[in-house]
Amino acid sequence: MFWQTSRHKIDLSRPRVMGIVNVTPDSFFDGGRHLGTDAARAHCDQLVQEGADMLDLGGESTRPGAQAPSEQEEIDRVLPVLEHASTLGVPVSVDTSTPALMRAALAANADIVNDVRALRRPGALEVVVAHPSCGVCLMHMLGEDPATMQQAPVYDDVVATVHGFLQERLHALLDRGVDAQRVVLDPGIGFGKTPEHNWQLMQRQSELVGLGRPLLVGWSRKSMLGRLTGRGPEGRLPSSLAAVLAAVQRGAHIVRVHDVAATVDVLAVWRRSGLMA
Repeated sequence: MFWQTSRHKIDLSRPRVMGIVNVTPDSFFDGGRHLGTDAARAHCDQLVQEGADMLDLGGESTRPGAQAPSEQEEIDRVLPVLEHASTLGVPVSVDTSTPALMRAALAANADIVNDVRALRRPGALEVVVAHPSCGVCLMHMLGEDPATMQQAPVYDDVVATVHGFLQERLHALLDRGVDAQRVVLDPGIGFGKTPEHNWQLMQRQSELVGLGRPLLVGWSRKSMLGRLTGRGPEGRLPSSLAAVLAAVQRGAHIVRVHDVAATVDVLAVWRRSGLMA
């Protein structure tokens, strides 16, 4: 299986590691640490040296209750970092729901649009459809506003709901002529879900793999791991690595993580052990 992106055809015969670069002041784990352009560029260098297969640059925090930046502020945060990241020899994803940033990023050699709102904002779908080859990741989120997504989320069957949503958004692209090889799906762990909803998505992940497109998952340092272990974000590396292994064993193709070096090492041992699915 492959993921076709603007400049790279990514071989997904083994799990791939997407390194997170948050160019924001308020992300839940590393907010502010890489807000400056120079710091964010250095972090890109570090993650590639640690073995990241791709980078994901984000200028809007999507933690619950986060204040959204203006369109121009988001663009100004991301594009100077993208200018450098696109020279590092790995695919670069831009984590955004803003059509203006999508267009600017793709013009500046971004490879992937990673949208937590699954191209539901006016004009977003059209940006991807108009591009000849960019990759896209469609994620499920309850509603369209991270500020309110965690206010008592309720589902009759969370896995069935996520499955149906991702299937609908996938076909919105396919019906407009976008090649299926350009599309990856993300169940949106922690985006409008209780801890129990997230664990159900993990336990029944094979149903989402059954949609026929690669699955990207993001368990890194998230709060449901803290609920289980009693640890804050800084103490969640072991539980994050355990979640990565559980997800890839159940068929996830890409893991989006803060801790690239540790994740790369864990997956190398997992592959060498012969447990790779």
